Amino acid sequence: MRPRTPRQATALPRPTARALGRHAGLAWCLAGALQAGPAGAQTTPAMPPATVAQPALARLDHGLRPRAIARDTWVIEGAVDDFSRANGCNIINTGFIATPAGVLVVNTGPGRLYGEQQRQAIARVTTQPVVRVLNLNLHPDYFFGNQAYADVPTQALPGSIRGMQAEGKAYEDNLFRLCGDWMKGTEATPARQPLQTGVFDWGGHRLELKRLNGHTDDDLVLIDHSTGVVFAGGLVFADRVPTTPHARLADWRASLNSLRQIATGLPLQVLVPSHGPVHSDLRGLEQTRDWLDWLEQTLSRSARDGLDLGEVLRQPIPERFARWAAMPAEFVRSVTYLYPQHELAALRAGPASPVTGQ
Repeated sequence: MRPRTPRQATALPRPTARALGRHAGLAWCLAGALQAGPAGAQTTPAMPPATVAQPALARLDHGLRPRAIARDTWVIEGAVDDFSRANGCNIINTGFIATPAGVLVVNTGPGRLYGEQQRQAIARVTTQPVVRVLNLNLHPDYFFGNQAYADVPTQALPGSIRGMQAEGKAYEDNLFRLCGDWMKGTEATPARQPLQTGVFDWGGHRLELKRLNGHTDDDLVLIDHSTGVVFAGGLVFADRVPTTPHARLADWRASLNSLRQIATGLPLQVLVPSHGPVHSDLRGLEQTRDWLDWLEQTLSRSARDGLDLGEVLRQPIPERFARWAAMPAEFVRSVTYLYPQHELAALRAGPASPVTGQ
């Protein structure tokens, strides 16, 4: 291994036994334990500064602040961070599109309180009723606010619904432990209706629901062809280490390629990642792809070199990643979950041929 210099890499601490022993299906929600234009317009004015939620623990007030990002379209930004009581365990970006057809909500946050306060925040912006809710994947902060929408169709891809049903109770237990009083009254409430992908009109907006995968088995993306806004869900992270407990890295990279083609064809005006700053270019997509490539290469090379799990975890992190949110927690979990697969692949491949080197 090349010697490390301060400008090249940042060393990680040794993993704890507790971190190494986690079940992959639960690991995703244990992060805190380790640490306006006319219809059809294709241009939007420069977005105002981010308005990240300002939680008040004493009042259990998430401080949700919708921000207009395009015609009829708002985002509610969570902390670029890991789960903690200090941020109300609100680390996700949710959003909504309000038109004469009603309000379409994208993701409902990490708990009942968030869902209720999200609905109140929407009512401060528009008098249109909420008529449809989309959960973009099976992870808890995408759907744990569904309790606040019992009178509204809550929808997700079929695979996401199955995952919510299978893992919801485990998510619930762990978020109670991580988030404390912020989770009061929360019960895992999976989306009730499977949705159909395709293009549809929503009060003058030409919307498209597209199924991709790789971050999970079913990753839903919402594309607004009228405004150039893309809600990319868990496929894109910005300034934050991606989560991987349900990931298949090759499929994820292929989905990012598809997403790039979609964004280029719009053309893209605003990209809303699941976690991290909303942006008007492909920065988050490129960051996510860069991380996945580096992680895959690091795990494959380490397996071929016969490194054990602890040795992999002690490898230096490139400087471009070292200051991202959720570092080193997400790196530890990703290695813990994914490295055994690479070790098995290396064993099956056998030793390199002394003649061909393959």
